[in-house]
Amino acid sequence: MQCVHLSRPVCVDVDSDTEAEMGSFKKLTCISCLKREELKPNTSVNWYFTSSENNTYDRIHIFQSLNGDSKNLDGPFRDRLIWNGSKDLQDVSLLILNISERDRGIYECRVFRTFDFGAYTPSTLTTKNITLTVKEKVSNDTAAIYSEIMMYVLLVFLTLWLLVEMVYCYRKISKSDEQAQDTATNYLAVPSEQKDNPVAPVTE
Repeated sequence: MQCVHLSRPVCVDVDSDTEAEMGSFKKLTCISCLKREELKPNTSVNWYFTSSENNTYDRIHIFQSLNGDSKNLDGPFRDRLIWNGSKDLQDVSLLILNISERDRGIYECRVFRTFDFGAYTPSTLTTKNITLTVKEKVSNDTAAIYSEIMMYVLLVFLTLWLLVEMVYCYRKISKSDEQAQDTATNYLAVPSEQKDNPVAPVTE
């Protein structure tokens, strides 16, 4: 008898995007993978923000989570931060709503874990920094812009080609109808001429 084990999602550590658009929302990605997923440590997550506006560089504690129990702290991000992490607390990302120019700066993600092995309680600390820039409009990839332009050019070309084909077919059908009508008229006119000019009887 074979045992079937359910597959678990693989934790992959990826860097966060660092460019945001004003008025939109932004995900700050912070991933701290466990080397052994079967372990269930006590995990505390803290997010800090250091503003680069006016070169103040004030560090503010903006978010806190203990074993998945999140708390949005008072400050400039009050009611604008949403937990976007996973249940196993390997992904501890945040969403920032209604991005403004004041949100430019450094976001620090700190993940502190303690493991309980009886008398032995080791701990780990993971720290990641994300430097966020805010722009009025996020710059698009050059390849994406080129592809979009080519798509519109192709649509215009296909539309013009279709119109030319429709006009050509319409003229061809109209000409065929005129020729068919002339042939039918000539064909119907032959018996009438024969009736108007009867053949004289042959006399001996």
